[in-house]
Amino acid sequence: MRTVANEGRTPREALLLRAIEIGRDGMLARKGGPFGALIAGADGSIVAEGCNQVTSANDPTAHAEITAIRGACAALGTFTLAGHVLYTSCEPCPMCLAAAYWARVDGIAFAASRTDAAAGGFDDEFLYRELTLPLGARNLPISQAAAAEGAELFREWLELEDRTPY
Repeated sequence: MRTVANEGRTPREALLLRAIEIGRDGMLARKGGPFGALIAGADGSIVAEGCNQVTSANDPTAHAEITAIRGACAALGTFTLAGHVLYTSCEPCPMCLAAAYWARVDGIAFAASRTDAAAGGFDDEFLYRELTLPLGARNLPISQAAAAEGAELFREWLELEDRTPY
């Protein structure tokens, strides 16, 4: 864990500037797109950092926010990041936003907007629109089958006495 120096900025701004620097370093190292993120505690101490690694890892889920969340959870030995904030160089895409909710971060701070990302060739607006549509109206065909068996799995889950709820 390390703490970013204030350098005349608010602690929030300093952490966002660090996220931007992470994104720039990853981009210039050809790891992926121009995105950086970090997870910090309430005191500003950085738990984990991540840059976009989609193209270098051949992993469409290796967004900066996801890599930072994975790193923080591994470092802390937990699947929840309550008490921590996600700082990211850009407004999170729907996947990263959902991951932040699942991680239960206390908040998200971002620098560039999704409009800025779209101007740079990264347009998430399509996904934001898709998620508001009914399943049958989406561009990606989505269907359900084996519903009873699928629901049964959740009943079995609830019967496990030693399950770890999340």
